[in-house]
Amino acid sequence: MPNIYETERLLAEYLLFHYGGVGDVFTGPWEPPQGMREALHFPERTVNACFDFEALPPGAHALDVGCAVGRAAFELARHCGSVTAIDFSRRFIEAANILKRDGALPFARIDEGARTIPCTACVPRDIPRDRVSFETGDAMDLRAGIGPFDAVLAANLLCRLPDPAKFLARLPALVKPGGQLVITTPCTWLEEFTPRANWLCGESSSTLDGLHRHLDPYFNIVKQTGLPFVIREHARKFQWTMAQATLWRRRHD
Repeated sequence: MPNIYETERLLAEYLLFHYGGVGDVFTGPWEPPQGMREALHFPERTVNACFDFEALPPGAHALDVGCAVGRAAFELARHCGSVTAIDFSRRFIEAANILKRDGALPFARIDEGARTIPCTACVPRDIPRDRVSFETGDAMDLRAGIGPFDAVLAANLLCRLPDPAKFLARLPALVKPGGQLVITTPCTWLEEFTPRANWLCGESSSTLDGLHRHLDPYFNIVKQTGLPFVIREHARKFQWTMAQATLWRRRHD
């Protein structure tokens, strides 16, 4: 079964998800329902709503695991001296590197059936793009020698991993003592991505319970909130989701 995250359709959806504004996402002759506009710009909102940048050291080093097409990594570059951004999808990383080089990337937005409309993803001009380094990699098997980091972001990654516990087990070594970890997840557990035995939730426990089970020995939870996001499939179909967002601080012990 081909990886859907290598397809042209998913690449276009994620470019729109990461870089699309109101006029790009909502194109029908109607007003979006209440709350839909506020769900745009999820990667940018996640970075700015969850991290405590005043508590990071000057020139902080950040890691974005599951960076997709890179908008959150670029946003981290506003606040950090360097950002390493990793995704499993070769197509997503290729797109992110073009955005790093050129600041913009044309793509075709699906409107209806086979009908597409030209769009362009643009990185805000005031972002220092040269601070970001993109690479392909497996969140469950990150390359040796990576890290540790002052700030780590894993946005909407956990419930797409075959073995999320394997990734969580690596986090204590990835986050410096006193460093920050932000995890967002829609908690959409599907057996096509993650075997049921590896889900972080159970019949009487939640994904948050699973995070506490794996992270509490090394991290203190600082904040928990909900962050809405919207993904446009075509001009009349959208996914509106409320992600669970948590901020954790690595203990010194």
